[in-house]
Amino acid sequence: MFTGLVSNIGEVASFDGDKLTIKAKIDCKIGDSIAINGVCLTVVVVSNNGFVVDVSNETKKTIAKNSFKGEVHIEQAMKLNDRLDGHIVQGHIDCVGIVKHIIKQPKQTRLKIALDKEFLKFVINKGSIAIDGISLTISYIDENSSSFELVIVPHTWANTIFSTYKIGDEVNIETDMFARYIYNLFKKTDKNALNWDKVDKIMATY
Repeated sequence: MFTGLVSNIGEVASFDGDKLTIKAKIDCKIGDSIAINGVCLTVVVVSNNGFVVDVSNETKKTIAKNSFKGEVHIEQAMKLNDRLDGHIVQGHIDCVGIVKHIIKQPKQTRLKIALDKEFLKFVINKGSIAIDGISLTISYIDENSSSFELVIVPHTWANTIFSTYKIGDEVNIETDMFARYIYNLFKKTDKNALNWDKVDKIMATY
């Protein structure tokens, strides 16, 4: 599990299609789970200036094509006694989004991202979403264009790779875990047997 708050910006040293080598100053060990641009991977080699992770064929099918190029977001798995400053992120990418517009304003930057309509049902206004591993709050949903907007504050813009985004770029999207679970729960349960009191109890167990 992760929180969606990156601890480091690393640099891709090489990627041969199976093994990804990251250059970064980070304290990790073999077997650690680590998120690279939101993708949960396992450390298999540790060196003085970085680490190596394996990338499965299944992972490569679901992620943005430029996930492992240039600078990347790095987040180590959370500990049970850590503060949860973002939201619960699994590191399992749901789909790839496309940057549709970037609007820079005096104290914020607005990003509009389009995604497959199949996943729009998990996108909730004022809810959480992870973009390339970063925990963000959805500010607006446009169902007609199957897209949503995010407001990026200056600190986040300056300390992530968001500032390198261009219109048309692909990004990794992980929708909110609770939205997915609740949707599937409603889908598989008799509507008359489930109510919001029961949903509240389910949410309270997490």
